[in-house]
Amino acid sequence: MVRIFKLLVFLLVVGGIGLVGYAYVGPFFGADFSAPQEEVRVPVTLDAD
Repeated sequence: MVRIFKLLVFLLVVGGIGLVGYAYVGPFFGADFSAPQEEVRVPVTLDAD
């Protein structure tokens, strides 16, 4: 049981390191993590009686 727990913790740590590494190295391989930038204008009708 302890071996399974150690393996699970090891996999979580390696996965976290891989995710952080991909976030840093991803843009060099063409992955774009930036949010799309566009202006949105929506008319709003205020009903203040």
